[in-house]
Amino acid sequence: MTKLIIDGKEVDVPPEYTLLQACEAAGAEIPRFCYHERLSIAGNCRMCLVEVKGGPKPVASCAWGVRDCRPGPKGEPPEISTRSPMVKKAREGVMEFLLINHPLDCPICDQGGECDLQDQAMGYGVDTSRYAENKRAVEDKYLGALVKTSMNRCIQCTRCVRFSAEVAGAPEMGAIGRGEDMEITTYLEHALTSELQGNLVDICPVGALTSKPYAFAARPWELGKTQSIDVMDGLGSAIRVDTRGREVMRILPRVNEAVNEEWISDKTRHIVDGLRTQRLDRPYIRENGRLRAATWTEAFAAIAAKAARSDGKRIGAIAGDLAGVEEMFALKELLAKFGSANLAVQGGDAFNARLGRGSYIFNPTIAGIEQADALLIIGSNPRKEAAVFNARIRKRWRTGQLKIGLIGAKAELTYDYDHLGAGTDTLSDLAAGKHSFSDVLKGAKNPIVLVGAGAAARHDGAAVLAAAAKLALNVGAVKDGWNGFAVLHETASRVGGLDIGFAAGPGALNGAQMTTFGTLDLLFLLGADEIKAPDGTFVVYIGTHGDRGAHRADVILPAAAYTEKSAIYVNTEGRVQMTGRAAFPPGEAREDWAIIRALSEALGKKLPYDSMAALRQAVFKAVPHLMRLDQIEAGTADHIKALAGKGGSLEKALFKPLIEDFYLTNPIARASATMAECSRLASGKILSAAE
Repeated sequence: MTKLIIDGKEVDVPPEYTLLQACEAAGAEIPRFCYHERLSIAGNCRMCLVEVKGGPKPVASCAWGVRDCRPGPKGEPPEISTRSPMVKKAREGVMEFLLINHPLDCPICDQGGECDLQDQAMGYGVDTSRYAENKRAVEDKYLGALVKTSMNRCIQCTRCVRFSAEVAGAPEMGAIGRGEDMEITTYLEHALTSELQGNLVDICPVGALTSKPYAFAARPWELGKTQSIDVMDGLGSAIRVDTRGREVMRILPRVNEAVNEEWISDKTRHIVDGLRTQRLDRPYIRENGRLRAATWTEAFAAIAAKAARSDGKRIGAIAGDLAGVEEMFALKELLAKFGSANLAVQGGDAFNARLGRGSYIFNPTIAGIEQADALLIIGSNPRKEAAVFNARIRKRWRTGQLKIGLIGAKAELTYDYDHLGAGTDTLSDLAAGKHSFSDVLKGAKNPIVLVGAGAAARHDGAAVLAAAAKLALNVGAVKDGWNGFAVLHETASRVGGLDIGFAAGPGALNGAQMTTFGTLDLLFLLGADEIKAPDGTFVVYIGTHGDRGAHRADVILPAAAYTEKSAIYVNTEGRVQMTGRAAFPPGEAREDWAIIRALSEALGKKLPYDSMAALRQAVFKAVPHLMRLDQIEAGTADHIKALAGKGGSLEKALFKPLIEDFYLTNPIARASATMAECSRLASGKILSAAE
């Protein structure tokens, strides 16, 4: 530790700190525009100037290291001043320079109320300018469907350039020209391709980059703010949902170091218009091949009539990607009253919850990737399945301490990796120690064997998981103090469903069997849109959008989206999280658990809870770890050994990517015009504004 005296206060800080970090540790507030704690240091804006005693001029605290400070003549600690007249005059001078060319169009700027320049001009700006020259004018740039530009406001802090190159791994932005002619742009003004480009708007300290879909929609002080959790993938990123009246206006990230740091994917941020479009707002019944609007009583009566004619063993339920724990638990209890255990979470057939939690969660934890020194990816494309997690892998890879191998289809993953093979043969060779990468895993201190959704979704998914678990044990990835067996789920509902046992019981049908012709009379789809229900089965769809599941349904019951209910979700690492209700469902739509509770009464199988509190008590009694929010019930080595012992024969087929289109993976995303535009851009059909 190094001693410093900052504004008369003595502090001990690590020598690798910058002066800016040291000053903040001492409680001093340092203004900045270019500095960002998650990006490399540029030292462009000079707003963070401080005075070092004995120095001839103020220094940029973001680029000056603590170890570079010289002690006094008698060995006394270096003295730093953040509030001296010299510092005040220097910062006011920098602010005056910044405002020379700034258009000062705050009344029409989307960043108004959330603008760093606006805030700091209040503290360091003056009411007049000594410059009479014309302001420079810069043409606005086309960056794609999500980021709107007003480049006259740009102060060339280069945060966007550094974010694109360092965090997103898509170095598409840069500076052209010199001096007054310098401009920030993309290469040939092509659209940005990163799945994290929406974060550019958050890190831009002025209004140069703003949100195109949200442009001129609302001011920040008009909005109600609700803390919630994202369900677009299995990561459970921390988000804030901003609403005006009954309408969700935008979604922003919250800081959660253990999960998403402060980034969210573009799908998380921009599916907002999908929450308003193609919504189911009343029940429907299919009569003579056509759906007609109905009352809740009619819809329940139609289901009751079918259930009365059905054998309990021929009733089943499949939960979709966005289902919360409470509604899955209620539906499971309802089917149990019919004597049925035909249950499945979409894409979850390969997992066996009875083997233990460690067999289906991301055991090293998301933040644990930063301790890993070897990573084997099996049948996964993290960039499409969990874009924010992919950035975390890249962050570790950039340190030079992570070697990555991939078994599966080649993909653009924003970091270098060894492509070991595309099929199960490579996995078998690794397990037998016949491949050079097995030595890398064995020699690593903290290796991770990551199994992705593409591997688990295959017919032999259970065998692939068992082989991966066996490999993890063989290379020493599972040991005291480290569990390197990791399953990366691409959906928000799956881990929660497996936790509560929403899976086929002994002798019951799994998801694949339920979708086979002639196996079921009655099938409940709890927001399950990615499966094809067989002809001849009576389908009840409980969901939010007029998507694939609703098109096939015989009865549609309109439900609440994730922003319209408080529900428990469990992310891919097993972390228990809860969404917050930011708005209310449209029309006659109701919360899913309330629909299932009302339906149970109509079916003569009344469930014993009349409130969410009572339902949660029942859930917590059955699965106690779900009451511990933001905590992880860890898996054990025994769970991995049990999974490895299952064995099974591997098919020769190659691993195929599970997600072809990152932007259109669920009903909300498919209803969003913004996501449709992003999908068109990503497919290469549109490249620039001219097209």
